[in-house]
Amino acid sequence: MSELSTLEKAKVWLSDTFDEETRKAVEMLINSASPDLEDSFYRELEFGTGGMRGIMGVGTNRLNKYTLGQATQGLANYLHQQFSNEEIKVAIAYDVRNNSREFGKLVADVLTANGIKVLLFKDHRPTPELSFTVRDKKCHAGIVLTASHNPPEYNGYKVYWNDGAQIVPPHDDAIIKEVYSVQFSEIKFQGNDDLIEWIGAEQDDVYINACIENSLYQKDKIGYENLNIVFTSIHGTTYATIPKALEKAGFRKIDLVREQMIPSGNFPTVDSPNPEEPAALEMALDLAELTNADIVIGTDPDGDRLGIAVRNLEGKMQLLNGNQCNTILTYYILDQWKKGGKITGKEFIGSTIVTSDIFFDIAEKFGVDCKVGLTGFKWIGKMIRDFEGKEKFICGGEESFGFMTGDFVRDKDSCGSILLACEIAAWCKANGSSVFQYMIEIYKDLGMYYEGLINVVKKGREGAIEIEQMMKNYRENPPLEIAGSPVEEIKDFKEQTCHVVSSGSTKVMDDIPKSNVLIYYTQDRTKVCVRPSGTEPKIKFYVSVKDTISSEAEFSKKLEILSEKIDSVKMALNL
Repeated sequence: MSELSTLEKAKVWLSDTFDEETRKAVEMLINSASPDLEDSFYRELEFGTGGMRGIMGVGTNRLNKYTLGQATQGLANYLHQQFSNEEIKVAIAYDVRNNSREFGKLVADVLTANGIKVLLFKDHRPTPELSFTVRDKKCHAGIVLTASHNPPEYNGYKVYWNDGAQIVPPHDDAIIKEVYSVQFSEIKFQGNDDLIEWIGAEQDDVYINACIENSLYQKDKIGYENLNIVFTSIHGTTYATIPKALEKAGFRKIDLVREQMIPSGNFPTVDSPNPEEPAALEMALDLAELTNADIVIGTDPDGDRLGIAVRNLEGKMQLLNGNQCNTILTYYILDQWKKGGKITGKEFIGSTIVTSDIFFDIAEKFGVDCKVGLTGFKWIGKMIRDFEGKEKFICGGEESFGFMTGDFVRDKDSCGSILLACEIAAWCKANGSSVFQYMIEIYKDLGMYYEGLINVVKKGREGAIEIEQMMKNYRENPPLEIAGSPVEEIKDFKEQTCHVVSSGSTKVMDDIPKSNVLIYYTQDRTKVCVRPSGTEPKIKFYVSVKDTISSEAEFSKKLEILSEKIDSVKMALNL
């Protein structure tokens, strides 16, 4: 798009359709010849299959009153089409981000202006509680205002359907079509407060009780009172739920990082509120040394992801990666199901294509199925709906620090996962072991997997073009070998093909929807997945390697070997 067309697009926002504050801000961008003008207007902020996420500000490529209004008006139109003879209800939650509260009310106003009843949380609440509430209150849809762990300048908008899961086909494409057909002048902003039902702490109790019921297995609460826990919400929404849930479950030694229990969209004590990164848990880890904690847990701003640190073999706190966390949680759950005689062969766990293949091994060991979907918990939510009444969903997870226990929440859920992780830690401690040692026992049983994630950031329009070209190159000129091991299998999820190099054969993979993702398997079963991020200006490389391990004493050496192998893969791919 030329500079002139971007300018003309911006000038549309000087019309009477837009409020005075917006018009002044656009006029300032134009008159100052600000470089932000191009990025603010060169495209429409993408309303993707789960919603949208972007930098806040004026413009078509920004999150603001009008882009949010357009999305909500389109959703309202679609809901009226789908439920024409019903009183439509939509639940709305919002996280701690700047403007989230105001955006939540704005979205509610657009819905009520369209005659739709809204259940609106009075204050910040975690995304999984919204997912739970949609089903618990028999709503037709749900909306949460959040940008997960993105930087402070971002906010976002996610849509959930009546099963409590994020929208998937066919509803996603149909809603997107409605959204883009809405003109800004058609948005109904004049809400009707009589159609708003405010919800708060009473709903927390219902949600927490469900988490306890579905996530804990030790009826006699083995070791609960002796487990030393450190928790931080990293300024996010779980300040309202996690401490309450831990206490209600029976855990007694809970130390909170007080400075980070204060909700703030500026996340003042961290560079990034992402529990995947050790730096985000630094204050919690410092507190753990003072309190001699057994486990440290942190959550992201909207409370669906969690980071867990436990003491390693040297007694030092170590952050587990997402695959390690999920391996421990999944193995423990299935072991409890097996001991309870609950496995019949008609159960399954859920995973994603970028997650560790160890979940196939765990499923096989316990006699359940492992279903795999595209990246994102909406696809695990879809599995639950697709197999409801046929196969029982037990748990599911993905590498990006997300996990869910049972199907009472249809999205990744830090609350249930934290309760479960603390039970495992308490049980291990009571039996003279640790979570870290438990993980090694799993590796001795199934093989030691280790993963690495490389993020290559490419910002703006030029970055998007560069990422597109990188994917094109990897697709058209795939590597013949990676780190000394010949590439044996190439899975292209955009073309829905699996090509076996040695035989030259290609088969169709139409059981998973199309997505711009490539996976290479080498002969030594190294796995490399290449995928552009759907929410950030990044292209991601997921690397997984495997070895055998026979004793705890071998762990450090095996870890060193696998880490070196991942480094070799990075070098081979020039990363």
